Amino acid sequence: MSDLPGMPFAPPGAHFAPRVRRGDVRAALLSLLGEKRRNGYQMIQEIQNRSRGIWRPSPGSVYPALQQLEDEGLVVGEESGGSRTFQLTDDGRRYVTAHADELLSPWSEVARSMPEEMMELRMLWGLLSEAFGQLTQVANARQVAAARSLLRSTRRSVFAILADDKEEEG
Repeated sequence: MSDLPGMPFAPPGAHFAPRVRRGDVRAALLSLLGEKRRNGYQMIQEIQNRSRGIWRPSPGSVYPALQQLEDEGLVVGEESGGSRTFQLTDDGRRYVTAHADELLSPWSEVARSMPEEMMELRMLWGLLSEAFGQLTQVANARQVAAARSLLRSTRRSVFAILADDKEEEG
């Protein structure tokens, strides 16, 4: 049983990754471009933010999808300040309006595909990553040494958790 109330135990060997269905990247891009023009990186970041860190599509899935949307005449890309920004065309706006139900927050669907305890674990990792980013920018030598020690200890502890393969009692 999990230490967290309401969080079911995951079976041994279970691997949890967000389930991204065919068309989710396309739906997410169209949904975001329905709000405002953005570049590919901004869309990747926004999808990650809206899915609470669960889904971060790769550039290898986003940029080909944007190219396909351009080929279909739904979006247009323009060079702007060294970056290519995209916006919906008139046809794209009509498509987004006509398919609003299909395009409704695909990031939520992907996030729901993860067990709750895994979502929380990923969220906690994201929060730790934020703290680490701050640490690398402003920490003094004493703080860096303390953080290094904590990270080494935490890594060992995580491997100790993984090494404990005793079955949970039901």
